[in-house]
Amino acid sequence: MKTIRELLQAKSRGLCTIGPEAHVLDALKLMADKDIGALLVVENDKLVGIISERDYARKVILHGKSSHDTPVKDIMTEHVICVKPGNTVEECMALMSDKHFRHLPVIENEKLIGVLSIGDLVKETISEQQFMIKQLESYIHS
Repeated sequence: MKTIRELLQAKSRGLCTIGPEAHVLDALKLMADKDIGALLVVENDKLVGIISERDYARKVILHGKSSHDTPVKDIMTEHVICVKPGNTVEECMALMSDKHFRHLPVIENEKLIGVLSIGDLVKETISEQQFMIKQLESYIHS
């Protein structure tokens, strides 16, 4: 199974971040523009949180707040679980399934180097399984 480093190298998308003082509306616009479901919140080159569409729905809409006036820092998840580039897809899938989240930042030497979504991991898992099936079919037919 591939490592997270290999998966990140294959991703074409750059890293999308936002500052904690930005308004939630700006975060939503950026997510819509980039067609992503979460943004990493960075301050002074340090990961300080993550904001997702789910955070918006549960912490802004349901509480009657305004996305125009609410800063990202008020609704972001502050304690972000991260992985290292040497972790495997399988380890990350297990972590995300166990903790019930959909985005996983990747840190190397205390520096943010990427983020993976559950979709990235599922896509890779399916690819690995398809490869294994083809190998087994080839073995059986030879």
